[in-house]
This record gives sequence, structure tokens and C-alpha cells, in this order.
Amino acid sequence: MLNALVEYAERQLPNSEPGFRSREVRWSVELAGNGGFLGVVPLGDGKRGQDQIRCPDMHGMNAGGKSHFLVETAQTVGLLFKPNEDPKKIAGTKVKHQFFADMLCMAGTTIPTLSVLSSVLVDEERLAQIRDALSEQKAKPTDWIGWRIDGADPRENPDVQNWWREWRRTDLVDSATAENGDSEVGGDGEMLCLLTGESVAPLPTHPKIIGLSSVGGLGTGDVMVGFDKASFGSYGLDQSANAAMGAGATQKYVDSLNDLIRNHSYKLGHSLVAHWFKQQVAQKDDPLEWLNGFEPQESTEASALASAKRLLSSIRNGKRADLGNNYYYALTISGASGRVMVRDWMDGRFEDLLRNVEAWFSDLEITKWDGQGVAFDPKFYEVCLALIRNDRSKSIWKNLEQLPAPTAASLWKAAVRGLSIPQSIMAQALGRFRAERFHPNDQKREVFDHARMGLIKAYFVRLKPGGDATMTAYLNPDHPIAAYHCGRLLAVLANLQRAALGDVGAGVVQRYYAAASQTPGLMLGRLVGNARNHLGKLEGGLAYWYENQIADVMSRLKDSAPRILDLEGQGLFALGYYQQLAALRAGNKNATSESITEHGEPK
Repeated sequence: MLNALVEYAERQLPNSEPGFRSREVRWSVELAGNGGFLGVVPLGDGKRGQDQIRCPDMHGMNAGGKSHFLVETAQTVGLLFKPNEDPKKIAGTKVKHQFFADMLCMAGTTIPTLSVLSSVLVDEERLAQIRDALSEQKAKPTDWIGWRIDGADPRENPDVQNWWREWRRTDLVDSATAENGDSEVGGDGEMLCLLTGESVAPLPTHPKIIGLSSVGGLGTGDVMVGFDKASFGSYGLDQSANAAMGAGATQKYVDSLNDLIRNHSYKLGHSLVAHWFKQQVAQKDDPLEWLNGFEPQESTEASALASAKRLLSSIRNGKRADLGNNYYYALTISGASGRVMVRDWMDGRFEDLLRNVEAWFSDLEITKWDGQGVAFDPKFYEVCLALIRNDRSKSIWKNLEQLPAPTAASLWKAAVRGLSIPQSIMAQALGRFRAERFHPNDQKREVFDHARMGLIKAYFVRLKPGGDATMTAYLNPDHPIAAYHCGRLLAVLANLQRAALGDVGAGVVQRYYAAASQTPGLMLGRLVGNARNHLGKLEGGLAYWYENQIADVMSRLKDSAPRILDLEGQGLFALGYYQQLAALRAGNKNATSESITEHGEPK
């Protein structure tokens, strides 16, 4: 896994180097060549700041009193605090601010541009102007601040970068000599790097991974490799010498993971999934983008299933040999007590991934509730939402917090690896189908979630190696299992009641679905007997049509309906009920089709 991250940095992040990192900078303080304050300019698109590479990254920050060089937060640069800030924090930040100003003053003795900047930071009047401008722009104390002096960013100046490299190298050597502190120069001598195989001085502590605060991590960052307790060590080795890695390779895996979390990750329950490819893949050819993307499928040119089939065909006929030789990587992570927790790791051939994603969308394929074609391919988050109570007044991610992490991980692995769907997940989908079958504000209006029905279908498709041909997207009158036809029969009886009596309040479905889906042998005979009364209220042609429908379904039950249905039987009952209703609507045999909608929306 770490080797794959190092390879990613070597291909995609050529600027990865110890002592530097990318940061999301939200504001640029503009200064004239003589140090005059010109204003504060926002960076980025308003939602996110601008990614800036080669921001100097200070080592040994845990010691306290230090700041990063040149690029820092508004709190450290301009002494911008939130109201009622803790006096101890204010005092500590002032120490960091002084360190920041001293570093610039030191650099300014050899780099004239930075002497201009250091003069601003010791001038209380100009510092107050910067602070007031940041406040007017509603900058947060934690926002990162960059600079432009006479139209140029000093961060990009090669002289500034070289000064920082030399200062850092000297400071690390001095620190190691004094106390074997946080440096690339360890006290354990040279060891073989686990990532490169080269003889290196092991890095005692590794840089932090940023961006996991939404999944249990710390806002200040979490470490992937760390040995902060004696019980974690072995053979008398200190800190990260227990997993020896050189500074260069360490920086590469850290930069890669930070970049992937920021630009190529998706929230999955209480974890993040980051994915990438050995050879870069265009977004339109990315199968995992089809799974996770947020663009409504209606607005895309083709469905994800069609795209997967087309791309697979191109690989097999040699038109896209580049993809056939490619590999994918998927990492599931979260944070816990300052550490990065690796929840799952998957890698494999791109073609296998594409085949599994094609199978995923094929297995989920289900007819629309009105029978007019198949539903659009659901995104992965929609499938997850189908398992929980979806409060539409809340955001998608707020709702998804209800989904247990193991459930999300199991479903994700089933999609990417082509595995069977656990019975517990099918049971959750079936439970939500029962609980949310009617609109909360109108108990006469049925609600169907296509992703939920597709997931129930996919469970049965994947029960058999190679799939189950009897589980189709549309109604299958020849399905071999009686439970499926029991659901069909209830759908026909419900439609017959509506056609004969119109709106009767609590009808057959509202009153008998739960009992019929669990004990059809006890309930369906009674309901069929009562249907004779409804047939008498219909015109001859329609009565004859419904009588034939009932007879056809009853013939599939052979001797009798099952007395009791287990969990899988109840799932087949639900599918039969849904697909039969869709078929009836497609055949225009229901006078009240508006009573059934997807997600409770009117037709």
C-alpha cells in the first residue's frame, strides 16, 4: 500500500520534497515593493481555497512555540482571534507570531524581498491593517495566508526555497546533535528503508495526514506511522525506527495521501475511500467515478452500465490496450485518537474492476415504478441511503452518518470486488421497504425507491455463482419460486380493489401487506375469495381481464401458497409485488396510477 502511494507521488506529484507541502491557501496579502499594504485578496472558488505547492513545512511543531515559515494561518500571521478566545491560547499564538517574524527577519538578511515582509510584521499599524482587512473579508483564524510582494509570490522564488532548505538542514543537524530530536538524522544509525530498500537514517516521526476530521481524525492531522509508546516498539528501537523509512520516501507517501484525500476521495459512512490508478485514467473512463459521482444520471450521455460495457468491449478488441494493462488501488481510511486507521485496501487489474462495476449496475437494474423502462443507474450513496431512514430536511452526508461503518464497507467491497451481498444488508433494505412503503404525509400514496428495489434484486442475483437468470429487471411470470408469485398476487388484488371501489382509505395493501408477506398461505386465500365481490363491480371486459390475471398468477402457485416465508422469501415477495405493479402500470390497467410514485413525488 505505501509503495503504491510512493509510486503515485513519483508520477503525479513531482514537487514532493521533505520540508515542503501543498496547502489550501484562502487569502493573499498584497504588499507594494516598499512594504505598503494594498489589501487582502481571496483565493480559490469561494468554497475551497487555492492549492499552493512548495509551502515550507516546519519540523518539530509538537515542541511548541514554532510556526511554519512564510505561509501560516491568519491567527499566527495577523493575530486574528475569534471572540472570547482563551487567554492562554492568545499568549501561545503571540509566541508563534514572534517566531514567524524572527524567521522572516533572518531570511531577509540575504533575500531583500523578505526583508520587506519582515518590516511589515514588526509594524503594529500595518499589522492592524492586515488584521482589519481579514476581519472585513470574514476570514477565519484557521485560514492559511500567503503573500504577494510587488505582484510576485515569494513562495515561488528559488532563492527563498534554497534558503529554507539550508536553514532546515542545519536546524535538523543541530537538533539531532543536541537530543536526537525530530529529525531525519536519527540516533539509531542507518537502516534499510522499508519503501526503497536503501540505507537511510530513519525518520523518527512522520508528517501528519490532513483531512480526516470528518471521519474521526483530528483537525491538526493524524499520523499513519507512529510509535509514541514503549509498548509499540521492539528490539530497543525508538519511535519510527521500528518501521524505518527515509525522509524522501516518507514525504512521498504523506503527500500522496494528502492529495488523494483532498482531490480523489469519497465519504463512505464513517470512513473515506480514496482511489487511484497506476496509469492516470480520464474521469469519463473511471469506473469508481461512475459508482461515486454526484452528477444526476439523467444529465449524462449514457448510463454507467452502458459506459462499462462499451469500455470493456474496447479493451477486449484492443482499441484501449492502455486500460487493459492498468491497475487500480482503493484505500478506505478513518481517524482515531490521532492515528490514521486503514479499514480496507484493495488493488487489482483495471479490467477486473470494470467487469465488477458492470456486474454491479447490471445486478441493480430494475424497472421503473411506472414500468416505463429501467430506472437510472443509482450512485453508490443512493444505494447506501436505501438502507436507512432518509430525512430529506438533512444533507446526504448527515443522513449517511446513520449507516454503520461495517455495512458501508461490506457493500463497497461487494461492488468493487464482485462479491455476494450479505443477507444482513438485504434484510435492512427489506425493512426500509416495509417502513417507507407509503408517503409520510399521505398513507394512500405508495413510495418506491429504485435503488432499494434494485439492491434486493441484486442480492438474489448474486446468491448463485454466475448469477441467477430468473431475476430480471422486469416482471418474470415464469419465476420458479412461489414467494415471488405471492407478491404478484397481492399487487393484482390491490389494483382490482382500486379499480372496483376507488379510494377506500386503508386498502388491501395498507391492511394486509405485512401479514401476507410473512404468512401468505393464511392470508391470500381469504383475499382471493373477497376479490369475487370486486369483480362483480367492474364492466365485463375489465372483470374478465382481472379474472384472467388472478388465475394466471394462482396457477404459478401450484397446490397452494407457502404457509410461512423466511427472510429470503419475504424479499422475493417484495420484488414480485413491485414488478407486478410496474407491469400493470405499463399496461395502463390502473385507473389511479398517481397513487404510486418514486420517493413520494407525484407522477
